[in-house]
Amino acid sequence: MTKLMSINDVAEFLGIPVGTLYQWRTRGYGPTGRRIGKYVRYRPEDVEAWVDGQGGI
Repeated sequence: MTKLMSINDVAEFLGIPVGTLYQWRTRGYGPTGRRIGKYVRYRPEDVEAWVDGQGGI
């Protein structure tokens, strides 16, 4: 099983502020995050797929 990424991990990976990820979640944009209890977690493969799908990168 792959270790899930925290919102801080994803923000660091993407080089963006954590607040931007929270804004994206409310707008339905960005990589798919899942709520695990009170935490938001991301599967690394979902983050990479989202990045790959951006085209300009």
